[in-house]
Parts: sequence; structure tokens; C-alpha cells
Amino acid sequence: MRRGGKGDAIPLIAFHNAPLLEAGFFTFGALLVVLIAIEIFINITLYLREDVIHVKLVIATALMAIARKAIVLDYGEIGYEYVYATAAVVLSLGITYRLIERKA
Repeated sequence: MRRGGKGDAIPLIAFHNAPLLEAGFFTFGALLVVLIAIEIFINITLYLREDVIHVKLVIATALMAIARKAIVLDYGEIGYEYVYATAAVVLSLGITYRLIERKA
């Protein structure tokens, strides 16, 4: 972060001065929610057809959901513990997906 004249931190992305950027960011988050909903629908449909839970697809959906969360987080408002916890979840889901991919 850069420092302001009074010693206050100035965020690298300031949405209060760019309403169009904020709207685009909100639209991107909404699009990701729609994609996650489609993935969940596919999970349910596959389960009802085959009566088997496809773990790889469930892990991929969870990875997409946590990635969306990491993208839309307001890092100026949350603590470092939350950022580390989110990184740990992303890392563990990524490792799990990789191990399942390697097995298949």
C-alpha cells in the first residue's frame, strides 16, 4: 500500500472514485455466483441420474466458490487471519483436486 499525506493507507483500488469499476466488479461477482449455481445444479443432476457422488466435481465447485470469495473480498475491512484461513482452504482444495485428478 502507498501512504497518504497524513499517514493513512490509500488502497490500490479505490471504488469510491470509480463507480463504473465498482459496478463491473459487482457484475463479475454476480456472474461467478451464476456459474457456481450451474455447477451445483450439475452436481445434483448427476447424483440423481447415477446415485453416485462425483467427488471431483464437488471439489471443483467448492474451489470455484472459494475463489469467488477470495476475488470479491474487501481486504481493507477484514483481518489477516481471515486471509490466511481463505488461503489455507484454497490450498487444501487445490491439493485435493490434484490428488483426485492424478488418481483418475
